[in-house]
Amino acid sequence: MQLEIGEIYEGVVKGITQYGAFVEVPGAEGERAQTGMVHISEINEGFVRDIHEHLKEGDRVRVKVIAYTPQGKISMSIKQANANAEQAQQQEPREGKQRPRREQQRPRTYEPKRSVPQSEMSFEDKLLYFKQCSEEKICDLKRGSERRGGSRSRR
Repeated sequence: MQLEIGEIYEGVVKGITQYGAFVEVPGAEGERAQTGMVHISEINEGFVRDIHEHLKEGDRVRVKVIAYTPQGKISMSIKQANANAEQAQQQEPREGKQRPRREQQRPRTYEPKRSVPQSEMSFEDKLLYFKQCSEEKICDLKRGSERRGGSRSRR
């Protein structure tokens, strides 16, 4: 099952890091669940200092799939899912107007941010970039080891 960009799903928070939370969306019968990341900026409206104030592992949340990265990672948003739910409640069906069909809408694609060449980056920018990449790699490694069944015995 491929999660569709723009759709809202219900999932479970499986892990929390400094920069976001990992949410697992269960698959249909016989299909495996998919995990995506909700960046800290997509947790709630306004500034989020500590994710633990808003989420904890095991929480059931509504998420909106906002993008797929070129590496196949799924970007999600709790903030946008909640905003869509509030808009749906506020809007009443209007007579005479039809909503556009999904087939007619242009699909969204991932467009990476334009990056500044490293030769033009300041030391602080380089350090921040290194830190973000390192945290993502460590998180990917931790998720991979959890799927293999935990720790291994040393001999």
